[in-house]
Amino acid sequence: MKLVSYEAGGRRRAGVLDGGRVFEVAGHSDVVGLGALDWDQAGGGGVALADVRIRAPLAAPDKVVMAAVNYRAHGTEQKTELPAEPYFFTKFASCIIGQGDGILVPKASAKVDWEVELAVVIGKKCKYVSESEALSYVAGYTVANDVSFRDLQIPQGWPQKANPLGQNWVMGKALDSALPLGPWLVTPDEVPDPQRLSLTLKVNGVERQRGSTEDMIFTVAELIEHISAGITLLPGDLISTGTPAGVALFSGAPYLKPGDLVEATVEGIGTLRNPVEAEPLPAGP
Repeated sequence: MKLVSYEAGGRRRAGVLDGGRVFEVAGHSDVVGLGALDWDQAGGGGVALADVRIRAPLAAPDKVVMAAVNYRAHGTEQKTELPAEPYFFTKFASCIIGQGDGILVPKASAKVDWEVELAVVIGKKCKYVSESEALSYVAGYTVANDVSFRDLQIPQGWPQKANPLGQNWVMGKALDSALPLGPWLVTPDEVPDPQRLSLTLKVNGVERQRGSTEDMIFTVAELIEHISAGITLLPGDLISTGTPAGVALFSGAPYLKPGDLVEATVEGIGTLRNPVEAEPLPAGP
Protein backbone atom coordinates (compact mmCIF):
# COMPACT_ATOMS: atom_id res chain seq x y z
CA MET A 1 0.00 0.00 0.00
CA LYS A 2 0.99 3.59 -0.56
CA LEU A 3 0.28 5.75 2.48
CA VAL A 4 -0.04 9.48 1.86
CA SER A 5 0.19 12.50 4.12
CA TYR A 6 -1.64 15.32 2.37
CA GLU A 7 -3.36 18.63 2.83
CA ALA A 8 -6.98 19.22 1.92
CA GLY A 9 -9.46 21.77 3.22
CA GLY A 10 -6.68 23.53 5.12
CA ARG A 11 -5.95 20.47 7.25
CA ARG A 12 -3.21 17.85 7.21
CA ARG A 13 -4.64 14.36 6.71
CA ALA A 14 -3.45 10.81 6.09
CA GLY A 15 -4.81 8.19 3.78
CA VAL A 16 -4.31 5.41 1.27
CA LEU A 17 -3.45 5.99 -2.39
CA ASP A 18 -5.27 3.62 -4.71
CA GLY A 19 -6.03 4.00 -8.40
CA GLY A 20 -4.96 7.63 -8.47
CA ARG A 21 -7.29 8.57 -5.62
CA VAL A 22 -6.56 9.23 -1.95
CA PHE A 23 -8.86 7.70 0.65
CA GLU A 24 -8.69 9.42 4.02
CA VAL A 25 -8.32 7.50 7.26
CA ALA A 26 -10.14 9.73 9.72
CA GLY A 27 -8.37 10.91 12.82
CA HIS A 28 -4.84 10.65 11.44
CA SER A 29 -2.54 13.39 10.16
CA ASP A 30 0.55 11.21 9.79
CA VAL A 31 1.03 7.93 7.97
CA VAL A 32 2.98 6.21 10.75
CA GLY A 33 0.86 3.46 12.27
CA LEU A 34 -1.67 3.35 9.45
CA GLY A 35 -0.42 -0.01 8.27
CA ALA A 36 -1.96 -1.72 11.29
CA LEU A 37 -5.42 -0.28 10.67
CA ASP A 38 -8.44 -1.96 9.16
CA TRP A 39 -8.57 -0.40 5.73
CA ASP A 40 -12.36 -0.34 5.83
CA GLN A 41 -11.77 2.87 7.80
CA ALA A 42 -10.59 4.55 4.62
CA GLY A 43 -13.90 6.11 3.75
CA GLY A 44 -15.79 7.74 0.94
CA GLY A 45 -15.06 7.77 -2.74
CA GLY A 46 -11.67 9.34 -2.22
CA VAL A 47 -10.15 12.47 -3.67
CA ALA A 48 -8.15 12.65 -6.88
CA LEU A 49 -4.43 12.79 -6.12
CA ALA A 50 -4.13 15.84 -8.38
CA ASP A 51 -6.59 17.71 -6.16
CA VAL A 52 -4.59 17.44 -2.92
CA ARG A 53 -1.25 18.82 -1.81
CA ILE A 54 1.06 15.98 -0.91
CA ARG A 55 3.06 16.56 2.23
CA ALA A 56 6.17 14.79 3.51
CA PRO A 57 5.20 11.35 4.90
CA LEU A 58 6.69 12.35 8.27
CA ALA A 59 6.25 15.74 9.88
CA ALA A 60 8.45 15.56 12.97
CA PRO A 61 10.18 12.21 13.60
CA ASP A 62 11.88 11.77 16.96
CA LYS A 63 15.08 10.68 15.20
CA VAL A 64 16.52 11.23 11.73
CA VAL A 65 19.56 9.01 11.21
CA MET A 66 21.63 9.14 8.02
CA ALA A 67 24.20 6.59 6.84
CA ALA A 68 27.40 8.00 5.35
CA VAL A 69 29.41 6.25 2.61
CA ASN A 70 27.21 3.17 2.44
CA TYR A 71 27.58 2.44 -1.30
CA ARG A 72 30.77 0.95 -2.67
CA ALA A 73 30.59 3.12 -5.80
CA HIS A 74 30.20 6.29 -3.73
CA GLY A 75 33.21 5.33 -1.64
CA THR A 76 35.20 4.66 -4.80
CA GLU A 77 34.33 8.01 -6.40
CA GLN A 78 35.68 9.87 -3.37
CA LYS A 79 38.74 7.64 -3.12
CA THR A 80 38.07 6.78 0.50
CA GLU A 81 38.58 3.53 2.37
CA LEU A 82 35.28 1.70 2.69
CA PRO A 83 34.05 1.67 6.31
CA ALA A 84 34.38 -1.47 8.41
CA GLU A 85 31.21 -0.55 10.28
CA PRO A 86 28.37 1.89 9.60
CA TYR A 87 28.98 5.60 10.18
CA PHE A 88 25.96 7.76 11.02
CA PHE A 89 25.09 11.43 11.27
CA THR A 90 21.78 13.13 11.97
CA LYS A 91 19.47 15.78 10.59
CA PHE A 92 16.59 17.71 12.14
CA ALA A 93 12.84 17.74 11.57
CA SER A 94 13.30 21.28 10.20
CA CYS A 95 15.20 19.76 7.26
CA ILE A 96 12.14 17.82 6.05
CA ILE A 97 10.19 19.00 3.03
CA GLY A 98 7.77 17.09 0.80
CA GLN A 99 6.82 16.60 -2.81
CA GLY A 100 6.92 19.88 -4.73
CA ASP A 101 8.45 21.88 -1.89
CA GLY A 102 11.48 24.01 -2.66
CA ILE A 103 15.06 23.03 -1.90
CA LEU A 104 16.54 26.29 -0.67
CA VAL A 105 19.87 27.62 -1.86
CA PRO A 106 20.84 29.34 1.39
CA LYS A 107 22.80 32.52 1.82
CA ALA A 108 25.33 30.46 3.79
CA SER A 109 26.29 28.11 0.93
CA ALA A 110 27.11 28.21 -2.79
CA LYS A 111 27.64 24.45 -3.19
CA VAL A 112 24.27 22.73 -2.78
CA ASP A 113 24.50 19.05 -3.73
CA TRP A 114 22.11 16.08 -4.06
CA GLU A 115 22.07 12.47 -2.83
CA VAL A 116 19.20 10.13 -3.72
CA GLU A 117 18.59 7.57 -0.97
CA LEU A 118 16.25 4.80 0.13
CA ALA A 119 14.77 5.83 3.48
CA VAL A 120 13.30 3.44 6.04
CA VAL A 121 10.61 4.33 8.58
CA ILE A 122 10.43 2.40 11.84
CA GLY A 123 6.98 1.08 12.76
CA LYS A 124 7.46 -0.43 16.23
CA LYS A 125 9.49 0.52 19.29
CA CYS A 126 12.66 -1.52 19.41
CA LYS A 127 16.14 -1.77 20.85
CA TYR A 128 19.00 -4.25 20.37
CA VAL A 129 17.35 -5.69 17.28
CA SER A 130 19.13 -8.51 15.48
CA GLU A 131 19.76 -8.36 11.75
CA SER A 132 17.46 -11.35 11.25
CA GLU A 133 14.55 -9.57 12.98
CA ALA A 134 15.22 -6.02 11.82
CA LEU A 135 12.89 -5.81 8.80
CA SER A 136 9.91 -6.85 10.93
CA TYR A 137 10.18 -3.44 12.64
CA VAL A 138 9.90 -1.48 9.38
CA ALA A 139 6.67 0.44 8.74
CA GLY A 140 7.62 1.28 5.18
CA TYR A 141 9.98 2.89 2.72
CA THR A 142 10.18 6.27 1.05
CA VAL A 143 12.53 8.31 -1.15
CA ALA A 144 14.98 10.72 0.47
CA ASN A 145 17.31 13.35 -0.95
CA ASP A 146 20.22 14.02 1.38
CA VAL A 147 20.82 17.62 0.32
CA SER A 148 24.33 18.68 1.26
CA PHE A 149 26.18 22.00 1.51
CA ARG A 150 29.68 21.05 0.49
CA ASP A 151 31.43 24.35 1.20
CA LEU A 152 30.19 24.08 4.80
CA GLN A 153 30.67 20.33 5.16
CA ILE A 154 34.22 20.01 3.89
CA PRO A 155 37.11 21.62 5.84
CA GLN A 156 38.98 24.31 3.90
CA GLY A 157 41.98 22.79 2.14
CA TRP A 158 40.58 19.24 2.35
CA PRO A 159 41.78 16.57 1.71
CA GLN A 160 45.40 17.78 1.84
CA LYS A 161 44.63 19.83 4.94
CA ALA A 162 42.13 18.03 7.13
CA ASN A 163 40.30 19.61 10.03
CA PRO A 164 41.37 17.69 13.15
CA LEU A 165 37.70 17.50 14.17
CA GLY A 166 36.65 16.07 10.81
CA GLN A 167 33.85 17.20 8.51
CA ASN A 168 31.16 19.60 9.70
CA TRP A 169 28.18 17.24 9.52
CA VAL A 170 25.69 19.65 11.11
CA MET A 171 26.22 22.77 9.00
CA GLY A 172 27.08 20.72 5.92
CA LYS A 173 23.96 18.56 6.07
CA ALA A 174 21.24 19.99 8.29
CA LEU A 175 20.25 23.44 7.04
CA ASP A 176 16.58 24.11 6.32
CA SER A 177 15.05 22.05 3.47
CA ALA A 178 17.99 19.61 3.46
CA LEU A 179 15.85 16.47 3.53
CA PRO A 180 13.15 16.15 0.88
CA LEU A 181 11.04 13.03 1.61
CA GLY A 182 8.28 11.33 -0.29
CA PRO A 183 6.20 11.29 -2.24
CA TRP A 184 4.60 8.71 0.09
CA LEU A 185 5.34 5.75 2.34
CA VAL A 186 5.21 2.31 0.72
CA THR A 187 4.47 -0.61 3.04
CA PRO A 188 6.90 -3.56 3.20
CA ASP A 189 4.55 -5.94 1.38
CA GLU A 190 5.27 -3.92 -1.79
CA VAL A 191 9.04 -3.99 -1.19
CA PRO A 192 9.82 -7.67 -0.63
CA ASP A 193 13.60 -7.14 -0.91
CA PRO A 194 14.96 -3.66 -0.13
CA GLN A 195 18.38 -4.80 -1.38
CA ARG A 196 17.24 -5.11 -5.00
CA LEU A 197 16.02 -1.62 -5.86
CA SER A 198 17.36 0.78 -8.47
CA LEU A 199 17.88 4.46 -7.64
CA THR A 200 18.25 7.41 -10.02
CA LEU A 201 18.46 11.16 -9.68
CA LYS A 202 17.97 13.73 -12.43
CA VAL A 203 18.58 17.47 -12.46
CA ASN A 204 16.63 19.29 -15.16
CA GLY A 205 16.04 15.95 -16.85
CA VAL A 206 19.75 15.03 -16.98
CA GLU A 207 20.60 11.84 -15.11
CA ARG A 208 23.23 12.49 -12.44
CA GLN A 209 22.98 9.32 -10.32
CA ARG A 210 22.14 5.71 -11.05
CA GLY A 211 22.72 2.81 -8.70
CA SER A 212 21.20 -0.15 -6.91
CA THR A 213 20.70 -0.98 -3.26
CA GLU A 214 22.61 -4.20 -4.08
CA ASP A 215 25.72 -1.97 -3.89
CA MET A 216 25.13 -1.11 -0.22
CA ILE A 217 28.01 -1.94 2.07
CA PHE A 218 25.61 -2.51 4.96
CA THR A 219 22.08 -3.71 4.29
CA VAL A 220 18.93 -2.08 5.66
CA ALA A 221 18.72 -4.83 8.27
CA GLU A 222 22.34 -4.36 9.31
CA LEU A 223 21.86 -0.61 9.66
CA ILE A 224 18.85 -1.12 11.94
CA GLU A 225 20.83 -3.62 14.02
CA HIS A 226 23.72 -1.17 14.46
CA ILE A 227 21.57 1.88 15.27
CA SER A 228 19.36 0.02 17.74
CA ALA A 229 22.40 -1.21 19.69
CA GLY A 230 21.90 1.22 22.57
CA ILE A 231 19.40 3.61 20.94
CA THR A 232 15.68 3.02 21.34
CA LEU A 233 13.97 3.41 17.99
CA LEU A 234 10.40 4.70 18.04
CA PRO A 235 7.56 4.51 15.52
CA GLY A 236 8.19 7.19 12.91
CA ASP A 237 11.96 7.30 13.31
CA LEU A 238 13.70 7.65 9.96
CA ILE A 239 16.84 5.92 8.72
CA SER A 240 18.26 7.03 5.38
CA THR A 241 20.57 4.42 3.95
CA GLY A 242 23.21 6.20 1.88
CA THR A 243 23.65 7.25 -1.75
CA PRO A 244 25.20 5.80 -4.91
CA ALA A 245 27.88 7.54 -6.96
CA GLY A 246 27.27 10.69 -8.99
CA VAL A 247 27.08 13.58 -6.52
CA ALA A 248 28.22 16.98 -7.78
CA LEU A 249 31.17 17.10 -5.36
CA PHE A 250 32.94 14.22 -7.07
CA SER A 251 31.41 14.10 -10.56
CA GLY A 252 32.17 17.68 -11.56
CA ALA A 253 28.51 18.38 -12.35
CA PRO A 254 27.31 21.90 -11.54
CA TYR A 255 25.86 22.43 -8.10
CA LEU A 256 22.16 23.19 -7.70
CA LYS A 257 20.91 26.69 -8.48
CA PRO A 258 17.52 28.42 -8.29
CA GLY A 259 15.29 27.30 -11.14
CA ASP A 260 16.60 23.71 -11.23
CA LEU A 261 14.29 20.70 -10.82
CA VAL A 262 15.53 17.66 -8.91
CA GLU A 263 13.84 14.28 -9.45
CA ALA A 264 14.88 11.43 -7.14
CA THR A 265 13.47 7.98 -7.89
CA VAL A 266 13.58 4.66 -6.06
CA GLU A 267 12.19 1.63 -7.85
CA GLY A 268 8.89 0.40 -6.45
CA ILE A 269 8.36 3.57 -4.42
CA GLY A 270 8.09 6.57 -6.72
CA THR A 271 9.66 9.84 -7.80
CA LEU A 272 10.26 12.76 -5.46
CA ARG A 273 10.29 16.08 -7.32
CA ASN A 274 11.55 19.33 -5.84
CA PRO A 275 12.26 22.70 -7.44
CA VAL A 276 15.33 24.60 -6.30
CA GLU A 277 14.70 28.11 -4.97
CA ALA A 278 16.71 30.97 -3.55
CA GLU A 279 16.32 31.39 0.18
CA PRO A 280 13.90 34.27 0.75
CA LEU A 281 14.89 37.34 2.69
CA PRO A 282 14.01 37.07 6.38
CA ALA A 283 10.86 38.82 7.49
CA GLY A 284 11.30 42.14 9.24
CA PRO A 285 10.73 42.65 12.97
